[in-house]
Amino acid sequence: MLDSFLSFHPVFLALLGTGFTWFCTAFGASFVFFFRSVPRPVFNAMLGFAAGVMIAASFWSLLLPSIALSEEGGQIAWLHVSFGFLSGGLTLYALHKILPHLHVGLEENRLEGGRSSLQRSLLLVLAITLHNIPEGLAVGVAFGALGDSYTVESLTAAVVVAFGIGIQNIPEGAAVSIPLLREGFSPKRSFWYGQLSGFVEPIGGLIGAALVFYVESILPFALSFAAGAMIFVVVEELIPESHTGKETEMSTLGALFGFVLMMALDVGLG
Repeated sequence: MLDSFLSFHPVFLALLGTGFTWFCTAFGASFVFFFRSVPRPVFNAMLGFAAGVMIAASFWSLLLPSIALSEEGGQIAWLHVSFGFLSGGLTLYALHKILPHLHVGLEENRLEGGRSSLQRSLLLVLAITLHNIPEGLAVGVAFGALGDSYTVESLTAAVVVAFGIGIQNIPEGAAVSIPLLREGFSPKRSFWYGQLSGFVEPIGGLIGAALVFYVESILPFALSFAAGAMIFVVVEELIPESHTGKETEMSTLGALFGFVLMMALDVGLG
């Protein structure tokens, strides 16, 4: 089935991949038409699952290939990859400090970043949008890494990244739309804001794919950069939010299953 996609340009494939992850965000946001709330244990499990998926994707789909490419290029792999990883994490750290945003899912909905007079709804969207920046970049880099000539195996590996990130986008879409519904927004408007938070992923995907395709030398750095950004999101946002409430063991179980699923997909299919 994937053979039919081998004739497409990697940048176009990155657009398709991030379009799928955007669709998954919209699917999660559509929960607002059926539920006014999600039970805390279920939401914790969803966030934990997303964290597990992102951790596994960061290693098998991003860091491991980055290390291999650095070694092939005659570079000091651990130093090169460490620099890229820290650059990605610290970039997201800076964005979190500068941009005002709400920690969606936390009971206190605390505000972080600079002071802002933006409406709460926009802050909710901004919070998930921050999550989606490294996710879109990771998908774009995975497809851009295919280069001018690629095989079904390498294409499958990139598709696995898009699939894994798409899965974990579902609870993120719900994390925007359902709280907005509780604050008095209509279901349609809540859905609109929820899906809008995923719009940045195709943009990030196109940028990431174009950079590594046309400037191949930055590929090891780009892979480790995306991994660092994703791990920052996991540690800063997903794990703390998944441990809200009393039944936090669901988040731990969700993380375990998410990690195993992504690992199995990446190792088994990639």
